[in-house]
Amino acid sequence: MAEAESTQIAGRPRTGRATAIVSVAVMCSRVLGLIREVAFTALFGTRDLSIFIASFRIPNLLRDLFAEGALSTAFITVFSRKIAKEGDASAWRLAHKIGTLTFVVMGIITLLGIYFAPNLVSLVADGFEGQDAVLTAQLTATMFPFILMVSVAAQVMGMLNAKHVFGWPAMASSFFNIGSIVGGLTIGWFIDRGFGQRALFGLAYGTLIGGFLQLAVQIPPLLRAGYRPRLDFRFRDPGVFEVLKIMAPAVISAAAVQVNVMVNTSFAADLRYVPGQEGAIAWLNNAFRLMQLPLGIFGVAIATVSLPLLSKNIALGNRDDFRANLAKGIRLVFFLTIPSSVGLWMLGEPIMSVIYQHGSKVTHHDVVQSAHALRYYALGLTAYAGMKVLAPAFYALDRRKTPMMVSFFSIALNYGLNAYFVRLGWGHQGLAMSTGCVALTNFALLYWLMRREIGQLDTRRLIISLVKIFLAADAMALVCLGCDWLFLSKWDKMGFLLQALALGLTITLAIAAFAAVARALKLREMQDVIDAVNRKLSRNRSTSN
Repeated sequence: MAEAESTQIAGRPRTGRATAIVSVAVMCSRVLGLIREVAFTALFGTRDLSIFIASFRIPNLLRDLFAEGALSTAFITVFSRKIAKEGDASAWRLAHKIGTLTFVVMGIITLLGIYFAPNLVSLVADGFEGQDAVLTAQLTATMFPFILMVSVAAQVMGMLNAKHVFGWPAMASSFFNIGSIVGGLTIGWFIDRGFGQRALFGLAYGTLIGGFLQLAVQIPPLLRAGYRPRLDFRFRDPGVFEVLKIMAPAVISAAAVQVNVMVNTSFAADLRYVPGQEGAIAWLNNAFRLMQLPLGIFGVAIATVSLPLLSKNIALGNRDDFRANLAKGIRLVFFLTIPSSVGLWMLGEPIMSVIYQHGSKVTHHDVVQSAHALRYYALGLTAYAGMKVLAPAFYALDRRKTPMMVSFFSIALNYGLNAYFVRLGWGHQGLAMSTGCVALTNFALLYWLMRREIGQLDTRRLIISLVKIFLAADAMALVCLGCDWLFLSKWDKMGFLLQALALGLTITLAIAAFAAVARALKLREMQDVIDAVNRKLSRNRSTSN
């Protein structure tokens, strides 16, 4: 993590190195998150785990809504401007006020959430009945303090990112996963060694342990960055008003996104009692968790590094640098996520089998249904990652209402598509396809609106890059088809170790094919990656000598 902190050296941050650091840290988090889901699914099965997933929806919704969404974006934007224009001392004073306000407001929301948990659950998972509904409400109330801890953690992350310290904040969610896995399963085992429904309370307590660790690991680097925390109730401050002014439409925008999540969960809860769709919530969760791996490694990492830089570009009046950095971020996202989408589509079932089909509680039917959902989620992966870069750029431009209006449109589109696809009998696959279609539509709208706002976005170069990326992805798809014909077709006759080796070989060959064609086509992003690797190797050789 010393490398991460070195990126805060005065002057322009090395965004390529910072992005690599965040990518590695986020990859660790996503892998641990995947391990978390695999362990929980294997021990509890898809039906019981659906109760825990539904109960976590409300705290997780509020985290995305207030903490890691609106608050983080608004605070980083204003905090970065403060550093650029007024220096560290002024920025720290703002942090004191926002931290105090966050603690007070989220504390009140936590208490209200605990009290009204049954009412909230009825909104999110109205398809649950009887004891399932009661247990879901109890688990939700247990996990509500998580939102307070993660809200404070999000502000700490914002301060560190603005100071160009990216490694520890990105690793914080890894500690959440470690805490929730170790703490959750240990407490669950003590409650019920057979991991029945009562043991789900262990997972709830593990979530609180993970939330505490997510905050705690970021405190030492924050202190080293120069921050000394204290309470400050003087909220009548221009900086506080600026954060709230940016945050208000961001909350509304995030609320629209979370309404879509609630709608999807409600439809999936209804499917729970449809024959053959009992595990719909867990199948969708498994698929979305796997899609989060490339989304986090690439989309979130690039967005995390880009936002402070874009905010400072605008604060200093460097619109040309703003355009160049934003366009480069979008091209890099496409280069990294399009092959990921192709890989998830082509290899969805064997990937799901290797990851999730362990123990008697996860059947081949669960694997197949999760793979179907994964394929349709993958359709929107690149658009999701692109929105992670595009949407915050509007806040840097002080055009905060634009993402909000696009999100409103997505609510109507998402509900309409969900209802239509379910009516067609597509079940949970239709819900996943709806999510992908909404992501594609939102990205297209945001991109068009950004071009209108800043005049140009180097679209010609983006189209050229896209053509080359798709050609390289075609080669990747052909390799996947060839490997499927050669040995993946015998999947059911292989043992687990042989399956893992066959899948690993297929993925390696597919990536090699993509890289070879991308380099032959002289794709600039491919060369950037090669140059970054060569620089890293050169630094390592210099250090060893």
